[in-house]
Amino acid sequence: MEIAGLAAVVTGAASGLGAATAEGLAAAGMRVALLDRNAEGAAAVAARIGALGLGCDVTDEASVVAALDAAEAAHGPARVLVTCAGVADPGRAVGRNGPLALAAFSKVIGINLIGTFNVVRLAAARMVSLDPLPTGERGAMVMTASIAAYDGQIGQPAYAASKGGVAAMTLPLARELAPQGVRVMSIAPGIFKTPMLAGLPEEVQASLGAAVPFPSRLGDPAEFGLLVRQILANPMLNGEVIRLDGALRMPPK
Repeated sequence: MEIAGLAAVVTGAASGLGAATAEGLAAAGMRVALLDRNAEGAAAVAARIGALGLGCDVTDEASVVAALDAAEAAHGPARVLVTCAGVADPGRAVGRNGPLALAAFSKVIGINLIGTFNVVRLAAARMVSLDPLPTGERGAMVMTASIAAYDGQIGQPAYAASKGGVAAMTLPLARELAPQGVRVMSIAPGIFKTPMLAGLPEEVQASLGAAVPFPSRLGDPAEFGLLVRQILANPMLNGEVIRLDGALRMPPK
């Protein structure tokens, strides 16, 4: 897919992987709408990269519809969707104060898995009605899973389950949308220097990065954005989850 001049929507784009992805797509000539629960943060990133920032709660249908409508009014119909919205709240199934609150588990599943599907289903309904591009494609979607889907650590049952769900629905979504020329892929990133990790002491960051076989460092969010663009460029990439982790396999804790 030649992406220059096309419209894209990126969720969770106020910071981290989403912001880096949006920046890379904008630099490649796309008209990008940044969606985030943090509307001010999305607007700030958008202003810096020449894009559109919109407030959006991915778990709320009306909020997503309104954001997609606003993005389409500004940029035309989106051919690309990248879902980066998510949370990583930790919690053991049984902690010092007893069992994990069901509401805490539900929150993570609600944002990471149900929220991802909510945006995908609403964006896909629009994409399948578009005229095909010269390649036969109508659009492409890239969802964010995690290596926690495969190497979930102690204290990550909710996060691992949510990202495992994203990974598991990649192929059925790709199969369903293939006849309409819409590709669906997922990326499972390892340890990246997102705001959550960037706030840790340098020695802690260095220790985490040293666990990565090669390159022995935290991932740069721009490298995630680069893989998104590579996926968009290669039409044979469809229905797969790509680990982006420097060969890291997470230990139990």
